[in-house]
Amino acid sequence: MSELAGKHALVTGGGTGIGLAIARSLAAHGAIVTITGRRLEVLEAAARDAPAFTALQMDVCDPASITAATDAAVARNGPVRIMVANAGIAEGRMFMHQDRAFWDDVMRTNLTGAFLSIQAAMRSMLTTDWGRVIAISSIAGLRGLKGASAYTASKHGLIGMIRALSEEHMRDPVTFNAICPGYVDTDIVSRNADTIAGKMGLSADEARQTMIRANRHKRLILADEVAAGTVWLCLPGSDSVNGQTIEIAGGQV
Repeated sequence: MSELAGKHALVTGGGTGIGLAIARSLAAHGAIVTITGRRLEVLEAAARDAPAFTALQMDVCDPASITAATDAAVARNGPVRIMVANAGIAEGRMFMHQDRAFWDDVMRTNLTGAFLSIQAAMRSMLTTDWGRVIAISSIAGLRGLKGASAYTASKHGLIGMIRALSEEHMRDPVTFNAICPGYVDTDIVSRNADTIAGKMGLSADEARQTMIRANRHKRLILADEVAAGTVWLCLPGSDSVNGQTIEIAGGQV
């Protein structure tokens, strides 16, 4: 498949999980893909057998790192045509147990990091005649998630930013959309299961089952399912999908 042949895609948090699944799917459709993240060794391992991949270290909490990595990606692969803002953290804490440092860390990564990385990518994207900006939000961006108010607020904010950008650039050949997955079968779910187990006195499997039951179809979503939805927003026929939230959650949210 070559529908995206020659188009440069930049995927933040692209070395593992959902980000890596998206990067692989974009490459399978012909895109040239830059994957970024904080751990260069993880990115390089992901890129080792993927000729279409460029691995660049980027910390979305560091504006200078975002600028340097994006500039390097553009210098090597041309203007960014597809920007997938995927980097983020998923940590829960009851509201009255949060401190300012915890709140700021979640916001800095999930919301401010997306703002800065999207803005950096758009500097080259807006010089072209076609672009796609896709933010990986969450079902928590559409409803409240108990015990995760900071995460919920950050993902609501991400959707709000995407909707505002779609209005701001309505006359430009660029679309802005958000993907909202439920619980996805990744290392993050495994880590969260351990955290939930410790807090609630459950086994790891029992904690994992609580997340499975939260998905309407009672199974974890596959990272490839999220990737398929993301890539669809880049393929021919998606031009009029703009400012939308695409829920991949196994049922109505």
